[in-house]
Amino acid sequence: MDNENKKPNRLIDEKSPYLLQHAYNPVDWYPWGYEAFEKARREEKLIFLSIGYSTCHWCHVMERESFEDEEVGDILNRYYVSIKVDREEHPDVDNYYMGVCQALTGSGGWPLTIIMTPDKHPVFAATYLPKEDSYGRPGLKTILLKINELWQKDRERLITTGREIVSSIKKLERTSPGELDPGVIDKAFETLKASYDRKYGGFFGAPKFPMPCTLLFLLGYYDYRKDPEALEMVKNTLKNMYKGGIYDHIGFGLCRYSTDRRWLVPHFEKMLYDNALVCFVCAEVYKITRDEFFKTFALEIIDYVLRNLKNPDGGFYTAEDADSEGEEGRFYTWTPQEIRQVLGDRAGKFMENYNITERGNFEGKNIPNLIGRDLSCKMDEDTRKKLFEYREQRVKPFRDEKILVSGNSLMIASLFRAYGITKNENYRKEAEVALNFILERARGADGRLHVGYRNGIMKARATFDDYSHLLWALLEAYEYTLDTGYLNKAKSLADEMIDLFYDKEAGGFYLTGSDVDHLPARAKDTDDGAVPSGNSVAAFSLARLSRLLFDSGMDELARNQYRVFARRISANPVYHTFFLYSFIYALTGGIEVIIAGERPEKFTNHLIENFFPYAVWAHADSLKEIIPAYENYGKIGSMTAAYVCKNGSCKSPVTTLEEFKEALGFDGHKT
Repeated sequence: MDNENKKPNRLIDEKSPYLLQHAYNPVDWYPWGYEAFEKARREEKLIFLSIGYSTCHWCHVMERESFEDEEVGDILNRYYVSIKVDREEHPDVDNYYMGVCQALTGSGGWPLTIIMTPDKHPVFAATYLPKEDSYGRPGLKTILLKINELWQKDRERLITTGREIVSSIKKLERTSPGELDPGVIDKAFETLKASYDRKYGGFFGAPKFPMPCTLLFLLGYYDYRKDPEALEMVKNTLKNMYKGGIYDHIGFGLCRYSTDRRWLVPHFEKMLYDNALVCFVCAEVYKITRDEFFKTFALEIIDYVLRNLKNPDGGFYTAEDADSEGEEGRFYTWTPQEIRQVLGDRAGKFMENYNITERGNFEGKNIPNLIGRDLSCKMDEDTRKKLFEYREQRVKPFRDEKILVSGNSLMIASLFRAYGITKNENYRKEAEVALNFILERARGADGRLHVGYRNGIMKARATFDDYSHLLWALLEAYEYTLDTGYLNKAKSLADEMIDLFYDKEAGGFYLTGSDVDHLPARAKDTDDGAVPSGNSVAAFSLARLSRLLFDSGMDELARNQYRVFARRISANPVYHTFFLYSFIYALTGGIEVIIAGERPEKFTNHLIENFFPYAVWAHADSLKEIIPAYENYGKIGSMTAAYVCKNGSCKSPVTTLEEFKEALGFDGHKT
């Protein structure tokens, strides 16, 4: 859209790329904040709230159809106060109103459309809406006019409706504690097994998402039950994702999801968090199988992230768009003529292997894929580079350059895992640079963590998910570097997290801090979706931290997570797969290793190279001054020693790698 002769609205002063994309709309947009709600109260108008993100295809569609339209702009400006929210800048706002939408309509997604009273009480919720009525369903124009008419004629009815909706949401948020039955772990596995696509991998049919939380749970289940079927489900799913069009075979990196069962046609946007977590899973599967494919998959994802999403000063950008030049997938699709032009004599073999045809498999063009082919058909590196260099001349998709705490934390954890299986020092360095960028740049003048950074600190204060994911990253950083500073930072962050978010009466953590009051209620999120929930990661990370700090109070806090959310988890176990991954840790007690002596890598190398999902380790020598309990651990004579406790039972200290493997119960886990 040509903005040269257009007057910008107040979004022009925002940092969010998504908000800036709407800065020249005829809609008189406000960012989320006091000014908008005060105007709505003063002028007695309803609020039109639109939530999305910069790389969302249907958000772009709704903007082109409605928000760039003068007629829609006139209706909104006359009758409503309009607020535009970037869901990644205000994840708490998005979470709350997405819960409203799901409660009212049974589904959710983006763009999220909410109409609410000046008191932030919702009266209408939907996702994408076309401008005009279609197929007997009202469009945006009709809805805006009808609800405004009701507001003018029967305001009290709408106000009452809004209050009742908020009251209902509050009731849904209430938790009733209980004991979580270990049988829920097997129940979740059986449900996943029943929904598993044995041919193409994945679960629950199309559309298919990567679901890394589910894959991690299955790896945890494999460790817990030694059930080879759990591992096979993960391996087959990863291999079929890699073969499909959801994976970018030319430039690497995974797209958001597949619209079909075979993983062929993706929603082309690429998100940092998806790629980070799938990389993490691949590294763990490699540790079990020693199959080079899984290492390659992980390292190709990292190659993509470091090339396309890396900020030169540190940290990683959020996403790349599905669209370019106004078309979804244009950057990623090919014609046979282009392939012949680039590859010459090699074109025929490539087209046969990657399913390139004259008819095409996506709107007359082709998404390269290896569906139905063996992985041995994968192109050589010279071929890939030729195609990549040609594609680089195209107009590239938009890149969202927000550096978010949560997504970066997940990528940092994945880089450390990749370092563990490769010993590539660059991965460790990139992880530490990104981590220190977040720690230094994402805190405000008052010391409070914010959601992220883009040309300066972003204004929204960090949510609980940001804190819990960052805690996870700090624990990975400590174990993979044994730098005491990271453990100190983890302890400090955990204390701050508990102070800001913990419900001291009922237990569990709120998504918003006690210093944030811009929503009708504080919610507790537990669903493990594209990323694990803050509450499930907190259960896992606080348990790990408690063992490193010898802090029984923190361990009790972690265990209480399963009591507080027992009924939620039991009711829908497959929506709480990372919770169950961490619950296995609580049930088994995991493995604790304390190393004393000058060469801790003698033992830590074995831990980071092999599959020990529920192990924690520490170097006693560097921790004695801050944690007195480590004074009890020393060398055996002049030799570095490892003290191993497994499933609550401690063994005699060992000094050789062979003894260490025996103490761990190492069996290779190879399948």
